[in-house]
Amino acid sequence: MADFPLLKDFINAELVERIADRIVALHPAFDAAAFRAAVVDDLDKLELKARHRLIAAQLREFLPADFPEALRILVAMLQDEHDTPGKESGLQMMAIPAFVEIYGGHHPRESLDAMPAITRVSSCEFALRPILAAHTQATLGRLHEWIEHEDAHVRRLVSEGSRPRLPWAPPLQQFVADPSPSLALLERLKDDSSLYVRRSVANHLNDISKDHPELVLERMEAWSVDAGEERLRLINHALRTLVKLGDQRALAILGYGAANIKLRRVELTPELLQFGNELEFSFELQNCGTSEANLMIDFVMRFLKANGKSAPKVFKLKKARLAAGETLPIKKKLAIRPISTRKYYPGRQRLEIQVNGRVLGGADFELVMD
Repeated sequence: MADFPLLKDFINAELVERIADRIVALHPAFDAAAFRAAVVDDLDKLELKARHRLIAAQLREFLPADFPEALRILVAMLQDEHDTPGKESGLQMMAIPAFVEIYGGHHPRESLDAMPAITRVSSCEFALRPILAAHTQATLGRLHEWIEHEDAHVRRLVSEGSRPRLPWAPPLQQFVADPSPSLALLERLKDDSSLYVRRSVANHLNDISKDHPELVLERMEAWSVDAGEERLRLINHALRTLVKLGDQRALAILGYGAANIKLRRVELTPELLQFGNELEFSFELQNCGTSEANLMIDFVMRFLKANGKSAPKVFKLKKARLAAGETLPIKKKLAIRPISTRKYYPGRQRLEIQVNGRVLGGADFELVMD
């Protein structure tokens, strides 16, 4: 099988050469040779984010000392990248938003002015956050203006850049404590014409639900009234953490209310499982109610931790409609193999079946490790 390049491998000497050549064409005084030497010698020693930040630091060193002028050159350089984009272009040009993130804090107006052009090529959510934290009201005013922007990348930046718990970024503590300013932005974006934007809105709401579940539930109940298909998909994605936790109110919003469901014939094979193999399980669900039931079916693995206690991990299984008196058989396999995000420990583990947020029962198995 052919080896696939790592993401960091796209941040390479050829990219540095391309950036240098484009800057020289715009600003002949740029010392391209010295810039290349300052970057390339150390590039291979670094991981992805550190490579971006190294390039940003050397751009600051070799571009004009006047930050607005340096930024103007970089924005003009990105125009060529926007006109002839490659599939890795956004990743490769992350050094430019990193330049703004690191050095733009003392020039918030110029930095914000540049972001719509930059984010068309390489997203500015990380660059926006320190400026939003330090100059909150002025930046919120700009975000409300961007909601009307013709470019979906700019509208997405409104939501993505203000997420309270954006992955791989420090949290915006003022929005973790009080998300009402960003909720006002999301209210205006909820029916955006772009799925790209609506997906960010849903992720933003999911962030908020981890700290203010009641606030999100109230908002999603309101949004669900007379909602079209696209907004319902947004709501479904926004509530995913609460749904995994079995929150009954979240499930009811999505149409999965209380149901009279009986769990039958839970079987696990093998009951003594060698690590690295597959666990097969099967069960039946019977609707004992008098009307059709809308079901969200999950299974919960209660894996042992190092301290001997178990921790639940919810896995999505399927959605189904079950007529009154109908029985639904289900069979599934799960590989218990090494993964980077979990460490397994030998001993008694438990699998449980969860329907509409309620655990109906389960069975145990023994995990054996060499």
